[in-house]
Amino acid sequence: MVSQISKVCLVLLLGILCASEIAQGACNVTQCTDPDRCRLSAGNRTCRCVAEYYGDLCEKVATFQVLCSKDYITIMVIEDFFDYHKVKLESLHLENKTCRARHETIGGVPYYIVRTSKEQYAYCGGKPLMKNITHVEYALTLMSDPVVEGYIMRDPTIRIEYKCIYPYFRRVSLPFPIIPASGEAMMRVHELDATVVMVLYKNETYTEAFALSPVVQLRDKVYVEIKVTDPEDFFHIGVNECWATQVQNPTQTDGSFHLLMRNGCVEDDTVQFLDISDPVKGVRYSFDMFRFVSPPHDLYLHCTVRLCPPEEGKLCVPECRTIAKREVVHGGSQEGVLTYGPIRLAAPEKKSPTHC
Repeated sequence: MVSQISKVCLVLLLGILCASEIAQGACNVTQCTDPDRCRLSAGNRTCRCVAEYYGDLCEKVATFQVLCSKDYITIMVIEDFFDYHKVKLESLHLENKTCRARHETIGGVPYYIVRTSKEQYAYCGGKPLMKNITHVEYALTLMSDPVVEGYIMRDPTIRIEYKCIYPYFRRVSLPFPIIPASGEAMMRVHELDATVVMVLYKNETYTEAFALSPVVQLRDKVYVEIKVTDPEDFFHIGVNECWATQVQNPTQTDGSFHLLMRNGCVEDDTVQFLDISDPVKGVRYSFDMFRFVSPPHDLYLHCTVRLCPPEEGKLCVPECRTIAKREVVHGGSQEGVLTYGPIRLAAPEKKSPTHC
């Protein structure tokens, strides 16, 4: 550990707090008996509290909290920590000095708080975003102005770097555009846009897709594929429910309704799943073409889909759960709806009249 500098990482709510360059308070040499709370210098002449503690006996815990919400990054530090280090509220700020701390009492405990919106992140001196395909990292620094006496300063300054690391795949945000002819939808999973498509194919080889609205005979097999096209080979995809209606709007109650699968399991006896060895390649299934008794006879196919990151891929595997159980497992996220259509019913062939 470098003198006067320590690093504390605490997992808090949705993100990670990393506090660095925290001034360590001097403590009583004769009372420094716990190495987890204080450190003696060479020769045992001075004593310093470790990063999490402060006070003459290193008996006080430095309480830090970082709240990583959807739109804001907030740091809360107990007021007593700054009082001990003789740091005044008006001297605390981010890299941009106009982004200052404020005093607030929560649950009877006074804190110094800085709340920064993501829109103000760059303005307040936030570091360049660190991104990869799974996470994005926001990092800010809370600091104090040095106390200068003439040309010298004796008290250390406070610098606390705190970070919020957001997973791209925390939840699916809606709404998204629906293009019925192609069955394509954009699903925004936090910072990452994912393109999900539902395509109908002409046969079981899944090599030739219908370019326009397909025309299908009664009882012909309808071959469906649902997959993520961008980014490729990353998200696992799960299909929860699929149903057919006479209208394009999946939530509209007008007209007839036919359920093909529910909770990932077959409801229509003609539905068959095609096994795909790689779970990121998508979902394929087929069903026998039908029509509703009353017109119109065109069908619109709808499916609720779920995207899962690789480490949570098992959440996209259907287990024929009841709705209650499914909500317990997936309660923290939302589902998106894909729509494809219309699927047109081919007119029956007319037999030529027989002449005797």
